[in-house]
Amino acid sequence: MPEIPDLENVCAVFNARLPGLRVEQVELLQPIVARVAREEFEGRLRGVRLGQVRRRGKFLLFGLDSGDALVANPMLVGRFQHVESARKRRARTCFALTLSDGCELRYVDDRFMGKVYVLPEDALDEIPQFAEMGPDALDPALTEDAFVERLRRHRGQVKNVLVNARFMAGIGNAYADEILFVAAVHPFTKVAALSEERRRGLYRALHAVLDWAIPIVAEQMGEQTDVKPRGFLRVHRKGGAPCPSCGHTISEVSPGRRVTSFCRRCQPL
Repeated sequence: MPEIPDLENVCAVFNARLPGLRVEQVELLQPIVARVAREEFEGRLRGVRLGQVRRRGKFLLFGLDSGDALVANPMLVGRFQHVESARKRRARTCFALTLSDGCELRYVDDRFMGKVYVLPEDALDEIPQFAEMGPDALDPALTEDAFVERLRRHRGQVKNVLVNARFMAGIGNAYADEILFVAAVHPFTKVAALSEERRRGLYRALHAVLDWAIPIVAEQMGEQTDVKPRGFLRVHRKGGAPCPSCGHTISEVSPGRRVTSFCRRCQPL
């Protein structure tokens, strides 16, 4: 699924292109992704001008001059494209907004799992899971002390906590693996078993990984907002490869439906 480095670049690309453009036409091709009726979806978007695009956790929010917001939770595989209208649409294009620059803003979702809302900016907390989100991982208010204090209120395995949006928003499976690798913490360690120093080390690893990954993702994505670079990551999905730190074989296990990658030597349980 798209995570903070991916969505940060999407926001940067779209903020250089979209603000001020008018929505000339709205086509809802797969109503299953829209959490409002077709008539409302099309009526609230047609004729508005796009504003700034921002991110909260894994949600993308497109400001509109009407006072509404177009909000998307892309889930596992949802992607946005800003492409020329003449370009052939992908088979799983869910909606397309024809813009005043002659291009279309398209949302593509191969699994139809994403959720898209159009609602007033002051009603965002009505979106399921939105109000329940914890602080964004890049929120300046989430200091090291605040992070450690939040950890004290959560139980279970540390990876499950990192990807829990109620604890902290924006981190998914891939970057949780990377954070735990940098912190030298086994993903199945119970939070209660972590020392104070290990908890603080997790916070420092969080920022080290994001500071490292965001510019790499921006370079590799460029202006292709519908791709998800992952090949540069150190351990995620690298099962069977040598650990970049110690050379030991990276392990890969799949408890439930989530693939977890880690080095048993660098991250002992």
